[in-house]
Amino acid sequence: MFWLVASTVVAAFMTVTMIFVRLRVAKKPASVKKIILPPLFMSTGALMFIFPEFQIQWFQVLEAVCVGIICSIFLIKTSKFEIRDEDIYLIPSKSFVFILFGLLIFRICMKLLIGSTISVGETSGMFFLLAFGMIVTWRLSMLYKYLQLEKTLKVANS
Repeated sequence: MFWLVASTVVAAFMTVTMIFVRLRVAKKPASVKKIILPPLFMSTGALMFIFPEFQIQWFQVLEAVCVGIICSIFLIKTSKFEIRDEDIYLIPSKSFVFILFGLLIFRICMKLLIGSTISVGETSGMFFLLAFGMIVTWRLSMLYKYLQLEKTLKVANS
């Protein structure tokens, strides 16, 4: 029970932190580096799978990644860019906060449901993959949108 509560508190803290980071980032121009780096930093978490208690079956990997991709649709829909002063900015979305909290509630419900049938380690591994699948899909979509706008900006400046 302790791990369930602790992981939920950490997830809530990360959600609130993400909201503040997203609001602050909207004040500065976006870049390819700022879009790509978060998933790369997060990928180090995959080292958890070295330890047997976090290892899961391939079906669970596929299941977690697919749910993450589906969840990313909400983030993709709220991530838009605009050109301002010859730079590309991420437009802050009012619904982003609600989507993040909705995803948090979804994760908590899923954790309660799944956590009763598999171990804490396996649950952690699955939710890492869910989050990683979500952020990679979301960031690839952002990168595509950013590069399209960058191309438009270069053509306009030529």
